[in-house]
Amino acid sequence: MDFLSNYDLLGAFWTTIKLVFYSAIGSLIWGTILAAMRVSPIPIMRGFGTVYVNIFRNTPLTVLLLFTSVGLSYTLGVQLSAPDSPTSLADNSFRLALMGFIAYTSTFVCESMRSGINAVPTGQAEAARALGLSFNQVLRIIVLPQAFRSVLAPLTSVLIALIKNTTVAAVIGVPEAALLMSKMVENESDSLLLVFLVFAVGFVILTLPLGLFLGRVAKKLEVKR
Repeated sequence: MDFLSNYDLLGAFWTTIKLVFYSAIGSLIWGTILAAMRVSPIPIMRGFGTVYVNIFRNTPLTVLLLFTSVGLSYTLGVQLSAPDSPTSLADNSFRLALMGFIAYTSTFVCESMRSGINAVPTGQAEAARALGLSFNQVLRIIVLPQAFRSVLAPLTSVLIALIKNTTVAAVIGVPEAALLMSKMVENESDSLLLVFLVFAVGFVILTLPLGLFLGRVAKKLEVKR
């Protein structure tokens, strides 16, 4: 276990946590917007939401991250960090990875939210429209709060999948847990089992308590039909 002191294990997992946190927030916001588009009465918005979800949900995450890195950064010159910063490369890779994770994970959030929206009785929306509320008001005030409560369990599964998917960020050089693990595998060939065990336990610590906590919250907030 002494060799672990030679590596910034906590720093790598902290990067993973930040990647999950910002990706989860971005995915929830963008996924909710996509869900609203998919149930919108405006055909062009429904079409955009449907095409977006079908394309990005069925594209491998690795391909999306490579596109953000190679396509946006190297080919198009998109720079998301200060060029003169000593951590410019790592910061740019981190933010490009965020874009890829949000683009991908938001599609699963969208489908979960859409199922929750469809589960809300149509009579409630019709009654609200009869009172003069617009589509946006009905969605924001009446439908989405109920939909969100009813899909907390599926969203928890999406979040846990996101935590595990962050390991893909290593392919574009984000200094998170999976990238450190690959370096340790190369340097500590005599302790491979221990290396794998350390990182397996680390991800279990990240996912298991969160899953149990959000599962209890979902049961408490579940909409009674």
